[in-house]
Amino acid sequence: MLTAIVGINWGDEGKGRMVDLFASEYDIVIRYQGGNNAGHTVINNRGKFILNLLPSGILSETTANVMGNGMVIDIQHLTEEIKRLTDKGIKITPENLKISDKAVICMPYHKLLDCLEEDRLGDAKFGSTRRGIAPVYSDKYMKKAIRMGDLLNPEELKKKLAPIVEWKNLTVRDGYKHEALSADEMYDWLMTYGEHLIPHICDTTVYLNRMNAEGKKIMFEAQLGALRDIDFGIYPYTSSSSTIAAYAPIGAGVPNLKLDETVGIIKAYSSCVGEGPFTCELFGEEGDKLREAGGEYGAATGRPRRVGGFDVVASRYGTLVQGATVLALTKLDILSGYEKIPVCTAYEVDGEIVHDFPIGVKLAKAKPVYEFVDGWNCDISKCRKKEELPEKALKYIQYIEKQMNCPIQYVSVGAEREAYIKMF
Repeated sequence: MLTAIVGINWGDEGKGRMVDLFASEYDIVIRYQGGNNAGHTVINNRGKFILNLLPSGILSETTANVMGNGMVIDIQHLTEEIKRLTDKGIKITPENLKISDKAVICMPYHKLLDCLEEDRLGDAKFGSTRRGIAPVYSDKYMKKAIRMGDLLNPEELKKKLAPIVEWKNLTVRDGYKHEALSADEMYDWLMTYGEHLIPHICDTTVYLNRMNAEGKKIMFEAQLGALRDIDFGIYPYTSSSSTIAAYAPIGAGVPNLKLDETVGIIKAYSSCVGEGPFTCELFGEEGDKLREAGGEYGAATGRPRRVGGFDVVASRYGTLVQGATVLALTKLDILSGYEKIPVCTAYEVDGEIVHDFPIGVKLAKAKPVYEFVDGWNCDISKCRKKEELPEKALKYIQYIEKQMNCPIQYVSVGAEREAYIKMF
Protein backbone atom coordinates (compact mmCIF):
# COMPACT_ATOMS: atom_id res chain seq x y z
CA MET A 1 0.00 0.00 0.00
CA LEU A 2 1.43 3.36 -1.10
CA THR A 3 -0.44 6.34 0.37
CA ALA A 4 0.18 10.08 0.01
CA ILE A 5 -0.95 12.53 2.70
CA VAL A 6 -1.21 15.95 1.07
CA GLY A 7 -2.59 19.43 1.68
CA ILE A 8 -5.56 20.69 -0.31
CA ASN A 9 -5.15 24.41 0.34
CA TRP A 10 -2.40 26.87 1.35
CA GLY A 11 -0.76 24.57 3.89
CA ASP A 12 -1.37 24.34 7.65
CA GLU A 13 -4.30 21.99 7.06
CA GLY A 14 -3.25 19.57 9.81
CA LYS A 15 -1.18 17.06 7.81
CA GLY A 16 1.24 16.35 10.66
CA ARG A 17 -1.63 15.54 12.98
CA MET A 18 -3.08 13.06 10.48
CA VAL A 19 0.29 11.49 9.59
CA ASP A 20 0.94 10.95 13.29
CA LEU A 21 -2.48 9.31 13.58
CA PHE A 22 -1.86 6.90 10.70
CA ALA A 23 1.90 6.35 11.15
CA SER A 24 1.66 3.27 13.36
CA GLU A 25 -0.29 1.54 10.56
CA TYR A 26 2.59 2.09 8.12
CA ASP A 27 6.09 0.69 8.01
CA ILE A 28 7.69 3.77 6.45
CA VAL A 29 6.88 7.51 6.31
CA ILE A 30 8.66 9.69 3.75
CA ARG A 31 8.96 13.48 3.44
CA TYR A 32 9.37 14.05 -0.28
CA GLN A 33 9.76 17.82 -0.78
CA GLY A 34 10.39 21.16 0.88
CA GLY A 35 12.59 22.18 3.77
CA ASN A 36 12.17 23.79 7.17
CA ASN A 37 10.00 26.58 5.77
CA ALA A 38 6.87 25.07 7.30
CA GLY A 39 6.04 23.03 10.36
CA HIS A 40 3.81 20.17 11.38
CA THR A 41 2.43 20.41 14.91
CA VAL A 42 1.71 17.04 16.51
CA ILE A 43 0.12 16.43 19.90
CA ASN A 44 0.01 12.86 21.17
CA ASN A 45 0.54 10.84 24.34
CA ARG A 46 4.26 11.66 24.24
CA GLY A 47 3.76 15.44 24.26
CA LYS A 48 3.56 18.35 21.84
CA PHE A 49 6.04 18.45 18.97
CA ILE A 50 6.74 20.88 16.13
CA LEU A 51 8.48 19.16 13.23
CA ASN A 52 10.00 21.25 10.44
CA LEU A 53 12.16 18.70 8.63
CA LEU A 54 11.68 15.29 10.18
CA PRO A 55 8.81 13.14 8.88
CA SER A 56 5.91 13.06 11.35
CA GLY A 57 6.28 9.28 11.57
CA ILE A 58 9.40 9.82 13.69
CA LEU A 59 7.09 9.90 16.73
CA SER A 60 5.95 6.31 16.07
CA GLU A 61 8.21 3.69 17.62
CA THR A 62 7.40 1.12 14.93
CA THR A 63 7.89 3.30 11.84
CA ALA A 64 10.98 3.95 9.73
CA ASN A 65 11.35 7.45 8.29
CA VAL A 66 12.94 8.74 5.10
CA MET A 67 13.96 12.24 4.05
CA GLY A 68 13.71 12.04 0.27
CA ASN A 69 15.81 13.44 -2.55
CA GLY A 70 13.17 16.10 -3.25
CA MET A 71 13.89 17.81 0.07
CA VAL A 72 16.27 20.69 0.82
CA ILE A 73 17.87 20.13 4.21
CA ASP A 74 19.32 22.74 6.55
CA ILE A 75 21.66 20.39 8.42
CA GLN A 76 22.07 22.80 11.34
CA HIS A 77 18.31 23.00 11.81
CA LEU A 78 17.99 19.22 11.42
CA THR A 79 20.69 18.58 14.02
CA GLU A 80 18.93 20.89 16.47
CA GLU A 81 15.52 19.37 15.69
CA ILE A 82 16.86 15.87 16.36
CA LYS A 83 18.32 17.06 19.67
CA ARG A 84 15.00 18.58 20.75
CA LEU A 85 13.28 15.26 20.12
CA THR A 86 15.93 13.08 21.72
CA ASP A 87 15.85 15.35 24.78
CA LYS A 88 12.15 14.44 25.02
CA GLY A 89 12.91 10.73 24.84
CA ILE A 90 12.30 10.16 21.13
CA LYS A 91 14.73 7.56 19.82
CA ILE A 92 16.37 8.46 16.51
CA THR A 93 18.79 6.00 14.93
CA PRO A 94 20.07 5.10 11.43
CA GLU A 95 17.43 2.37 11.44
CA ASN A 96 14.43 4.69 11.91
CA LEU A 97 15.77 7.76 10.06
CA LYS A 98 17.31 7.52 6.61
CA ILE A 99 18.37 10.55 4.56
CA SER A 100 18.70 10.44 0.78
CA ASP A 101 22.22 10.99 -0.48
CA LYS A 102 20.61 13.00 -3.31
CA ALA A 103 18.83 15.51 -1.05
CA VAL A 104 20.24 19.04 -1.35
CA ILE A 105 21.78 20.92 1.59
CA CYS A 106 20.40 24.38 2.38
CA MET A 107 23.54 26.40 3.09
CA PRO A 108 23.93 29.54 5.25
CA TYR A 109 24.39 31.62 2.10
CA HIS A 110 20.97 30.49 0.86
CA LYS A 111 19.35 31.91 3.99
CA LEU A 112 21.43 35.09 3.65
CA LEU A 113 20.38 35.58 0.03
CA ASP A 114 16.74 34.95 0.96
CA CYS A 115 16.87 37.70 3.59
CA LEU A 116 18.80 40.15 1.38
CA GLU A 117 16.30 39.80 -1.45
CA GLU A 118 13.21 40.12 0.78
CA ASP A 119 14.73 43.26 2.32
CA ARG A 120 15.47 44.66 -1.13
CA LEU A 121 11.89 44.04 -2.28
CA GLY A 122 10.42 45.88 0.69
CA ASP A 123 6.63 46.15 0.37
CA ALA A 124 6.74 43.99 -2.78
CA LYS A 125 8.20 41.00 -0.89
CA PHE A 126 6.90 37.47 -1.49
CA GLY A 127 6.44 36.73 2.21
CA SER A 128 9.33 34.27 2.36
CA THR A 129 10.07 32.44 5.60
CA ARG A 130 13.68 33.65 5.08
CA ARG A 131 14.99 30.12 5.44
CA GLY A 132 16.70 29.94 2.08
CA ILE A 133 14.24 27.73 0.23
CA ALA A 134 13.96 29.58 -3.10
CA PRO A 135 17.75 30.18 -3.38
CA VAL A 136 18.62 26.54 -2.62
CA TYR A 137 16.11 25.14 -5.12
CA SER A 138 17.50 27.63 -7.66
CA ASP A 139 20.99 26.23 -7.09
CA LYS A 140 19.69 22.69 -7.45
CA TYR A 141 18.39 23.41 -10.93
CA MET A 142 21.49 25.40 -11.83
CA LYS A 143 23.48 22.30 -10.84
CA LYS A 144 25.48 24.22 -8.25
CA ALA A 145 24.15 22.56 -5.09
CA ILE A 146 25.80 20.58 -2.33
CA ARG A 147 24.05 17.26 -1.69
CA MET A 148 23.91 15.11 1.42
CA GLY A 149 26.04 12.46 -0.27
CA ASP A 150 28.86 15.00 -0.63
CA LEU A 151 29.34 14.82 3.13
CA LEU A 152 30.65 11.27 2.69
CA ASN A 153 33.70 12.58 0.76
CA PRO A 154 35.09 15.60 2.69
CA GLU A 155 38.12 16.26 0.48
CA GLU A 156 36.10 16.22 -2.73
CA LEU A 157 33.47 18.36 -1.03
CA LYS A 158 36.09 20.99 -0.19
CA LYS A 159 37.16 21.15 -3.84
CA LYS A 160 33.56 21.41 -5.00
CA LEU A 161 32.64 24.11 -2.48
CA ALA A 162 35.33 26.68 -3.29
CA PRO A 163 34.17 27.63 -6.82
CA ILE A 164 30.53 27.68 -5.68
CA VAL A 165 31.35 30.19 -2.93
CA GLU A 166 33.35 32.26 -5.41
CA TRP A 167 30.30 32.29 -7.70
CA LYS A 168 27.99 33.22 -4.80
CA ASN A 169 30.18 36.19 -3.92
CA LEU A 170 29.39 37.72 -7.31
CA THR A 171 25.89 38.18 -5.92
CA VAL A 172 26.48 38.57 -2.18
CA ARG A 173 29.49 40.88 -2.31
CA ASP A 174 29.26 42.53 -5.72
CA GLY A 175 25.48 42.63 -6.06
CA TYR A 176 24.06 43.20 -2.59
CA LYS A 177 27.30 44.83 -1.30
CA HIS A 178 27.33 42.47 1.67
CA GLU A 179 30.42 41.10 3.37
CA ALA A 180 31.98 38.34 1.25
CA LEU A 181 31.41 34.68 2.03
CA SER A 182 34.28 32.47 3.20
CA ALA A 183 34.66 29.01 1.67
CA ASP A 184 36.53 27.84 4.76
CA GLU A 185 33.69 28.96 7.03
CA MET A 186 31.15 27.20 4.83
CA TYR A 187 33.21 24.02 4.90
CA ASP A 188 33.55 24.18 8.71
CA TRP A 189 29.76 24.59 8.97
CA LEU A 190 29.23 21.52 6.81
CA MET A 191 31.62 19.43 8.88
CA THR A 192 30.23 20.65 12.21
CA TYR A 193 26.60 19.82 11.48
CA GLY A 194 27.08 17.07 8.89
CA GLU A 195 29.23 14.73 10.99
CA HIS A 196 26.41 13.38 13.16
CA LEU A 197 24.12 12.88 10.14
CA ILE A 198 26.52 10.74 8.12
CA PRO A 199 25.28 7.40 9.58
CA HIS A 200 21.78 8.25 8.30
CA ILE A 201 22.78 9.02 4.69
CA CYS A 202 22.11 6.28 2.16
CA ASP A 203 20.69 5.45 -1.27
CA THR A 204 17.01 5.61 -0.38
CA THR A 205 15.99 4.44 -3.86
CA VAL A 206 17.56 1.04 -3.21
CA TYR A 207 16.14 0.91 0.32
CA LEU A 208 12.57 1.86 -0.64
CA ASN A 209 12.37 -0.45 -3.63
CA ARG A 210 13.51 -3.31 -1.43
CA MET A 211 10.92 -2.43 1.21
CA ASN A 212 8.19 -2.20 -1.42
CA ALA A 213 9.17 -5.59 -2.82
CA GLU A 214 8.78 -6.99 0.70
CA GLY A 215 5.22 -5.65 0.83
CA LYS A 216 5.83 -2.85 3.33
CA LYS A 217 3.20 -0.14 3.72
CA ILE A 218 4.64 3.23 2.70
CA MET A 219 3.28 6.72 3.39
CA PHE A 220 4.38 9.86 1.56
CA GLU A 221 4.10 13.05 3.63
CA ALA A 222 3.79 16.44 1.90
CA GLN A 223 4.64 19.87 3.20
CA LEU A 224 2.36 22.86 2.52
CA GLY A 225 -0.62 22.46 0.16
CA ALA A 226 -1.74 22.43 -3.46
CA LEU A 227 -2.05 26.21 -3.62
CA ARG A 228 1.65 26.56 -2.74
CA ASP A 229 2.79 24.21 -5.51
CA ILE A 230 5.39 25.79 -7.81
CA ASP A 231 3.37 24.89 -10.94
CA PHE A 232 -0.26 24.78 -9.84
CA GLY A 233 -0.28 27.20 -6.92
CA ILE A 234 -0.77 30.97 -6.57
CA TYR A 235 2.49 31.75 -8.40
CA PRO A 236 4.73 33.57 -7.53
CA TYR A 237 3.46 33.36 -3.94
CA THR A 238 4.25 29.67 -3.78
CA SER A 239 6.87 27.39 -2.39
CA SER A 240 9.74 26.40 -4.70
CA SER A 241 8.92 22.70 -4.84
CA SER A 242 6.10 20.48 -6.01
CA THR A 243 3.65 19.85 -3.19
CA ILE A 244 1.25 17.65 -5.15
CA ALA A 245 0.78 13.92 -4.70
CA ALA A 246 1.86 13.09 -8.25
CA TYR A 247 5.39 14.21 -7.33
CA ALA A 248 5.55 12.05 -4.20
CA PRO A 249 7.25 8.96 -5.71
CA ILE A 250 9.75 11.18 -7.55
CA GLY A 251 10.67 13.27 -4.51
CA ALA A 252 10.87 10.14 -2.38
CA GLY A 253 13.31 8.46 -4.78
CA VAL A 254 11.04 5.81 -6.26
CA PRO A 255 9.67 7.26 -9.52
CA ASN A 256 8.92 3.72 -10.68
CA LEU A 257 6.20 3.26 -8.05
CA LYS A 258 2.56 4.35 -8.27
CA LEU A 259 0.29 5.58 -5.48
CA ASP A 260 -2.64 3.45 -4.35
CA GLU A 261 -4.37 6.18 -2.35
CA THR A 262 -4.18 9.94 -1.83
CA VAL A 263 -5.61 11.39 1.38
CA GLY A 264 -6.25 15.11 1.00
CA ILE A 265 -6.17 17.10 4.23
CA ILE A 266 -8.65 19.94 4.30
CA LYS A 267 -9.47 22.33 7.12
CA ALA A 268 -13.06 23.12 8.14
CA TYR A 269 -12.26 26.79 7.50
CA SER A 270 -9.38 28.51 5.67
CA SER A 271 -5.98 29.76 6.83
CA CYS A 272 -2.91 31.11 5.07
CA VAL A 273 0.56 32.26 6.13
CA GLY A 274 2.42 34.76 3.97
CA GLU A 275 1.71 37.05 1.07
CA GLY A 276 -0.39 36.55 -2.04
CA PRO A 277 -4.08 36.37 -2.96
CA PHE A 278 -6.35 34.88 -0.30
CA THR A 279 -9.80 35.63 -1.60
CA CYS A 280 -11.85 34.29 1.31
CA GLU A 281 -9.97 36.31 3.96
CA LEU A 282 -11.93 37.66 6.90
CA PHE A 283 -10.83 40.87 8.62
CA GLY A 284 -11.47 42.73 11.85
CA GLU A 285 -13.40 41.05 14.64
CA GLU A 286 -14.52 38.17 12.42
CA GLY A 287 -10.95 37.33 11.49
CA ASP A 288 -9.61 37.81 15.03
CA LYS A 289 -12.27 35.52 16.49
CA LEU A 290 -11.49 32.70 14.09
CA ARG A 291 -7.70 33.12 14.41
CA GLU A 292 -7.78 32.94 18.20
CA ALA A 293 -10.25 30.06 18.30
CA GLY A 294 -8.06 28.02 15.95
CA GLY A 295 -4.70 29.10 17.37
CA GLU A 296 -3.71 30.12 13.86
CA TYR A 297 -0.04 31.02 14.17
CA GLY A 298 2.67 29.55 11.94
CA ALA A 299 4.44 26.49 13.36
CA ALA A 300 7.71 27.45 11.62
CA THR A 301 7.63 31.22 12.04
CA GLY A 302 5.03 32.07 14.70
CA ARG A 303 3.46 34.53 12.27
CA PRO A 304 -0.30 35.13 12.66
CA ARG A 305 -2.10 33.29 9.88
CA ARG A 306 -4.65 34.99 7.71
CA VAL A 307 -8.02 33.28 8.13
CA GLY A 308 -11.32 32.96 6.33
CA GLY A 309 -14.37 30.77 5.96
CA PHE A 310 -14.20 27.51 4.05
CA ASP A 311 -13.31 28.33 0.44
CA VAL A 312 -15.27 26.08 -1.92
CA VAL A 313 -13.59 27.38 -5.08
CA ALA A 314 -10.00 26.97 -3.88
CA SER A 315 -10.68 23.67 -2.12
CA ARG A 316 -12.39 22.08 -5.10
CA TYR A 317 -9.37 23.04 -7.23
CA GLY A 318 -6.93 21.68 -4.63
CA THR A 319 -8.83 18.40 -4.41
CA LEU A 320 -8.67 18.09 -8.19
CA VAL A 321 -4.94 18.75 -8.68
CA GLN A 322 -4.04 16.53 -5.75
CA GLY A 323 -6.07 13.68 -7.20
CA ALA A 324 -7.48 13.02 -3.73
CA THR A 325 -9.28 9.70 -3.37
CA VAL A 326 -10.54 10.55 0.13
CA LEU A 327 -10.48 13.64 2.35
CA ALA A 328 -9.74 14.22 6.02
CA LEU A 329 -11.51 17.28 7.46
CA THR A 330 -9.60 18.86 10.36
CA LYS A 331 -10.43 21.36 13.10
CA LEU A 332 -14.20 20.97 12.85
CA ASP A 333 -14.37 21.63 16.60
CA ILE A 334 -13.09 25.19 16.09
CA LEU A 335 -16.42 26.12 14.48
CA SER A 336 -18.44 24.94 17.48
CA GLY A 337 -18.98 28.48 18.74
CA TYR A 338 -20.71 29.69 15.58
CA GLU A 339 -24.47 29.97 15.12
CA LYS A 340 -23.87 30.83 11.46
CA ILE A 341 -20.74 29.61 9.65
CA PRO A 342 -19.28 31.69 6.80
CA VAL A 343 -18.56 29.78 3.57
CA CYS A 344 -17.04 31.30 0.44
CA THR A 345 -19.08 29.64 -2.30
CA ALA A 346 -17.87 31.58 -5.36
CA TYR A 347 -15.69 34.48 -6.52
CA GLU A 348 -16.68 37.70 -8.21
CA VAL A 349 -14.21 38.78 -10.92
CA ASP A 350 -14.95 41.95 -12.89
CA GLY A 351 -18.63 41.65 -12.06
CA GLU A 352 -18.84 38.00 -13.10
CA ILE A 353 -19.53 35.14 -10.68
CA VAL A 354 -16.96 32.37 -11.18
CA HIS A 355 -16.81 28.89 -9.67
CA ASP A 356 -13.53 27.71 -11.22
CA PHE A 357 -10.31 28.75 -9.49
CA PRO A 358 -8.70 31.60 -11.49
CA ILE A 359 -4.99 32.40 -11.77
CA GLY A 360 -2.85 35.50 -12.19
CA VAL A 361 -4.55 38.87 -12.51
CA LYS A 362 -8.04 37.38 -12.26
CA LEU A 363 -7.25 35.78 -8.91
CA ALA A 364 -5.73 39.03 -7.62
CA LYS A 365 -8.99 40.84 -8.50
CA ALA A 366 -11.33 38.16 -7.16
CA LYS A 367 -13.76 39.05 -4.39
CA PRO A 368 -15.44 36.47 -2.14
CA VAL A 369 -19.10 35.57 -2.41
CA TYR A 370 -20.05 34.47 1.10
CA GLU A 371 -23.02 32.46 2.27
CA PHE A 372 -23.81 31.40 5.82
CA VAL A 373 -24.80 27.90 6.87
CA ASP A 374 -26.27 26.85 10.18
CA GLY A 375 -23.80 26.07 12.95
CA TRP A 376 -24.32 23.58 15.76
CA ASN A 377 -23.18 25.95 18.52
CA CYS A 378 -22.12 23.22 20.95
CA ASP A 379 -18.95 21.36 21.94
CA ILE A 380 -18.12 18.36 19.75
CA SER A 381 -14.57 17.71 21.01
CA LYS A 382 -15.64 14.55 22.89
CA CYS A 383 -17.39 12.96 19.91
CA ARG A 384 -15.71 9.79 18.63
CA LYS A 385 -18.46 8.31 16.46
CA LYS A 386 -20.40 9.74 13.55
CA GLU A 387 -23.65 9.16 15.42
CA GLU A 388 -22.46 11.39 18.28
CA LEU A 389 -22.16 14.48 16.09
CA PRO A 390 -25.06 16.97 16.14
CA GLU A 391 -27.21 16.95 13.00
CA LYS A 392 -26.03 20.37 11.86
CA ALA A 393 -22.37 19.33 12.13
CA LEU A 394 -23.14 16.30 9.96
CA LYS A 395 -24.90 18.53 7.44
CA TYR A 396 -21.85 20.81 7.30
CA ILE A 397 -19.59 17.79 6.60
CA GLN A 398 -21.99 16.53 3.94
CA TYR A 399 -22.15 19.99 2.37
CA ILE A 400 -18.36 20.13 1.99
CA GLU A 401 -18.24 16.54 0.75
CA LYS A 402 -20.77 17.31 -1.98
CA GLN A 403 -18.95 20.48 -3.05
CA MET A 404 -15.62 18.65 -3.28
CA ASN A 405 -17.11 15.60 -5.04
CA CYS A 406 -14.83 13.49 -2.85
CA PRO A 407 -15.73 11.42 0.25
CA ILE A 408 -14.69 12.67 3.68
CA GLN A 409 -13.39 9.63 5.52
CA TYR A 410 -11.94 11.27 8.64
CA VAL A 411 -12.99 14.26 10.75
CA SER A 412 -10.80 15.66 13.52
CA VAL A 413 -12.52 17.28 16.49
CA GLY A 414 -9.43 18.14 18.53
CA ALA A 415 -5.64 18.31 18.39
CA GLU A 416 -5.04 15.09 20.34
CA ARG A 417 -4.28 11.90 18.44
CA GLU A 418 -7.50 10.15 19.46
CA ALA A 419 -9.77 13.17 18.82
CA TYR A 420 -11.13 12.09 15.46
CA ILE A 421 -14.08 10.32 13.85
CA LYS A 422 -13.91 7.75 11.07
CA MET A 423 -16.94 8.41 8.91
CA PHE A 424 -16.89 5.10 7.00
